[in-house]
Amino acid sequence: MSEAAEDLMEPAPEKEVESPLDQEQQDLLLATHIVRAVDVRRTYYRGGQPLHALRGIRFSVKRGEYVSIMGPSGSGKTTLFNMIGGLDKPNEGQVFIDEVNIAALSSFELAWLRCHKIGYIFQTFNLIPVASALDNVMIPMFFAGMTQADAQEKAAGLLKKVGLGDRIFHKPVQMSGGQQQRVAVARALANSPAIILADEPTGNLDIHTGHRIIELLREINETDGVTVVTATHDHKMLSVSDRIAWIRDGLVERMQNRDELQIEEGHADVIR
Repeated sequence: MSEAAEDLMEPAPEKEVESPLDQEQQDLLLATHIVRAVDVRRTYYRGGQPLHALRGIRFSVKRGEYVSIMGPSGSGKTTLFNMIGGLDKPNEGQVFIDEVNIAALSSFELAWLRCHKIGYIFQTFNLIPVASALDNVMIPMFFAGMTQADAQEKAAGLLKKVGLGDRIFHKPVQMSGGQQQRVAVARALANSPAIILADEPTGNLDIHTGHRIIELLREINETDGVTVVTATHDHKMLSVSDRIAWIRDGLVERMQNRDELQIEEGHADVIR
């Protein structure tokens, strides 16, 4: 951040310094939590004016959970999502993946973590148009150092797992939106990640196809034990989420378990 930008930021209020965690507490967090965001703040500047996207947010995800981050446009959910994925860094606060503070990692270390620990799924699929489904899934494996023969075998197996065993040589232009998103799911699983981060994974899909993608993510979560974190507007995601983080004005307004919601087709109401 430039000095001019720093001068625009309001001084943060003094906070009590938390005592360092002892080894037992660290071990407990490592065993139960795979993601933690602690007092995370992120400020952007537009025309010299500060825009506070995150205002000291606290957020955590347990191993094996399926958590959905929901909120209106501009609430900060995508910014939080990018912080968890190491795609952006906070101005203040810390983000931990497996109790590693990712903001403190070098570019090389962060690239390694993103390659081996996190699988990404995006609303716009982000597939390489000239590459086959098989090649799209193999690419992350090459970055991880896998041989071509092993990568090809694993990629074919993953495409079969997501129901595309007969489409492995098809290019994105030869596939429907739902099929392209299935390729993206297979690619997210390429390096056996601990976490899948899905940013509006059903945003470009029709209702029926979106529902199938949601069911696929839940199946992977349950059978493979992969932690799933989604940033979404899609209320269909609520029925498969273990917990829901409602974000508003850069803060977690509330965290709710699925059984605290009254879910009906088309909408969800909070049980008071």
